[in-house]
Amino acid sequence: MAFSSLFRKKTVQDILKQVAKNEADGHEALGKHLTTRDLTAFGIAAIVGAGIFSTIGKASADGGPAVIFLFLFTALACSFAAFAYAEFASMVPVSGSAYTYSYVAFGEIIAWIIGWALIMEYAVGNITVAISWSDYFTGLLHSGGIDLPQWIQMDYLTASSGFKDAEALMRGGKSFDNLSTALQQAHTAWTTSPTIGSFHFVTDIPALFIIILITALVYRGMKESRNASNLMVVIKLCVVLLVIAVGVFYVDTANWDPFAPNGVGGVLKGVSAVFFAYIGFDAISTTAEECKNPQRDLPRGMMWAIIICTILYIAIALVLTGMVKYNELNVGDPLAFVFEKLDLKWMSGIIAVSAVVAMASVLLVFQMGQPRIWMSMSRDGLLPKKFSTVHPRFKTPSFATIVTGFVVAVPALFLNLTMVTDLCSIGTLFAFVLVCAGVLVLQNKPEIPRGKFKTPYINSKYILPVLMIAGLYYAFAFNNKATMAFINNESQTFDATTIVTSLDQEESAKVFNYLKSIDVHNKTAETSDLEHLLGQYQEDEAKYAEVVKGLPISDLNKYETGFSLFKHKIPMWIFLFVVVGLAVWSFRQNLSLIPLLGLICCLYMMAELSVWNWIYFTIWLLIGLFIYFTYSRKNSKLNGQVIS
Repeated sequence: MAFSSLFRKKTVQDILKQVAKNEADGHEALGKHLTTRDLTAFGIAAIVGAGIFSTIGKASADGGPAVIFLFLFTALACSFAAFAYAEFASMVPVSGSAYTYSYVAFGEIIAWIIGWALIMEYAVGNITVAISWSDYFTGLLHSGGIDLPQWIQMDYLTASSGFKDAEALMRGGKSFDNLSTALQQAHTAWTTSPTIGSFHFVTDIPALFIIILITALVYRGMKESRNASNLMVVIKLCVVLLVIAVGVFYVDTANWDPFAPNGVGGVLKGVSAVFFAYIGFDAISTTAEECKNPQRDLPRGMMWAIIICTILYIAIALVLTGMVKYNELNVGDPLAFVFEKLDLKWMSGIIAVSAVVAMASVLLVFQMGQPRIWMSMSRDGLLPKKFSTVHPRFKTPSFATIVTGFVVAVPALFLNLTMVTDLCSIGTLFAFVLVCAGVLVLQNKPEIPRGKFKTPYINSKYILPVLMIAGLYYAFAFNNKATMAFINNESQTFDATTIVTSLDQEESAKVFNYLKSIDVHNKTAETSDLEHLLGQYQEDEAKYAEVVKGLPISDLNKYETGFSLFKHKIPMWIFLFVVVGLAVWSFRQNLSLIPLLGLICCLYMMAELSVWNWIYFTIWLLIGLFIYFTYSRKNSKLNGQVIS
């Protein structure tokens, strides 16, 4: 087959004709039940979850009260992307979301890549949510006096790595009681779990339970899913508003000073975590065929969901950082934490129940999105026909829904929360980048039929270069030290925990003796905890660097240098070069500013993720390409047609 066949495109007219004749081909139509209100509720159901009940704590601890600007920045980036989604959803009102839009804008190979990447958002994202739900649920049971064994409420990887870290810290003199709660739980799970030979049976049973329950609900039908989602959204919003209404009376404005204690760097530190709090608004674009009036209602639903959630996030962030000092908020359950700290335990109980409901509703929306992506890919011949089977009674993509259940359930038993969160974020951001780029590619093609919604046009020809110059001025004038360290690849000192957990027993003894020899306050007589002894110097950056320099261990245990440091900067260098390319493209083609800013903001957030996420994501895409070239390319409905 010719190389050009990789980029064969579907036209909007062909897609709309295909939907009309799907029933004759054995693909039954999906039931049309959704209105603007339902779509907004689905968007809120997806967005208000981990962000407001968990992520907001870490982000507030890093950025202080100024974290509200991070929520505004992320909302702005998502709004830019939402404009692009809304324009495509209005133009191509069928299930498939970014996958279908890429088929029109770029061609089949890019559409396959984006469809494969979207598995990262919906399926892998649901693994994240299921694990988080399990954490909240077991915490709620604990507060009610019911304690499940640790080995049936934790994933295998967390238990395994936690056990190793706990053992390393205890070798360094830390007692078990002084370990963090998470490490204590991991150590307990690993040591008390049943074993088969050397294999430890550690698995997250509550996560499996909620996935089965939600998959059954999604299988039953859109009307049932809609009703359940609307009910859960009402409960969530009531609790969030209650938190704001009660919390505002306990706000001490002195806690808002300093407003940005760690500067811009501290605020931006939580960019990926906060972005995860906004993931989900795009999931409603997969329900286009089930909308009564998709061209009008989808854009409205997305925008209302983002606006409502941003207002709630900002209000919650201000209330939380006003109730307690920002540096106390680095906890997994910040809402419950602040009320418990102020001895309002009845509020903590309400919040715990609400968090369980919130997670379930996020799970519902994501579990609904994935089967509809696969259904669209199956209709195009890129996946087996079975994936587009619609249940004759429930009018849902039944086979694809069951497969999604298995794809989410099995990894949720074993995978680590941090890993799947980052993989979900990079897959979603990649989808957002391509959707924004798709709008830019199609903007000067008058033959493309337009929907009722079109992104407002602002010429970016001169605006983007001006923004780039302003960014360079800020980097060198106000953030010169960090900018030069980035450019020159200056070595970075490991933190105390990283150093201590990398030592063997002999090295630990050497480090302890060295710290004892420089200990003017005789703290080594009080404790043999190496992490504590070394960590006490971290508050003074210069002193810590001096102490680490003198440690009698290899520099490899003390510093990150050379390529091992540079590799983490590769994503940011990619971002910088792409932005220069976009500036040239924009100048020559008079590109629209809103989708261009959406593309740049989402690419920046991708660059903030670690290089390992990029490597794992690349491996995932290579697996997808292998499937495309061995099955999908030759079975495509466009195979043998004239290339458009």
